[in-house]
Amino acid sequence: MSVKIKAMPKKDLKSVVCLSAGLDSTVNLYAARKLTHVASAVTFNYGQKAAAKEIACAHDLCKKLDIPHKVIELPWFKDLGESSLTSDKQAVPTGKDVGIDNHKKSVETAKAVWVPNRNGIFLNIAAGIAESLKADLVVPGFNLEEASTFPDNSEGFMRSLDASLAFSTANKVRVHCYTVSLSKPEIVRAGMSLEVPFDKIWPCYFARDKWCGECESCQRAKRALSVNQVPISHLFES
Repeated sequence: MSVKIKAMPKKDLKSVVCLSAGLDSTVNLYAARKLTHVASAVTFNYGQKAAAKEIACAHDLCKKLDIPHKVIELPWFKDLGESSLTSDKQAVPTGKDVGIDNHKKSVETAKAVWVPNRNGIFLNIAAGIAESLKADLVVPGFNLEEASTFPDNSEGFMRSLDASLAFSTANKVRVHCYTVSLSKPEIVRAGMSLEVPFDKIWPCYFARDKWCGECESCQRAKRALSVNQVPISHLFES
């Protein structure tokens, strides 16, 4: 069964895509390429443990699609709190410490990987880049499945940014995500229709040779891909 992505009514739009090379952002990259002119994709290096892999995979995806790619260095992010994504003092929750079907446990793991105002800062930077390129949209990779534990993945968050950006960008840049109302399995189905190469993405919280298969992001990607019968055994360490 195909899944319809949430398209803007106009197709003559120019966009900037926030690309971590994970499942959600990669599907949004492919959707934006189909429905808009992608002026640039931007990847943020904020000291996350997966940075090297995210940057390399994002670069390869953009090269394949002939889309300009920028890496934005934000080294000071490591000074904002002690997220397990950026701090060596904190362990990223893995294995049985993750419960993707347990809301209470997901709230706790969300706290462990939370980076203060990460998406707010990223999208404002991307909006500045979009304004400079005369682009209409900034496209993040959000999803319905995680919006209950990550409120900065939600439709409400995007609309609040639209209101703010109407004041701070001369061309009134908007935020649009093609997957914000979709679950992870639905995002995979949308990606299949867009011919996304799932073996070229990087959803893992670590920078290893293969996806760890144990962090929350890997577990969600693994389930979504398996439900859609996408071959995945070669992608994971375990």
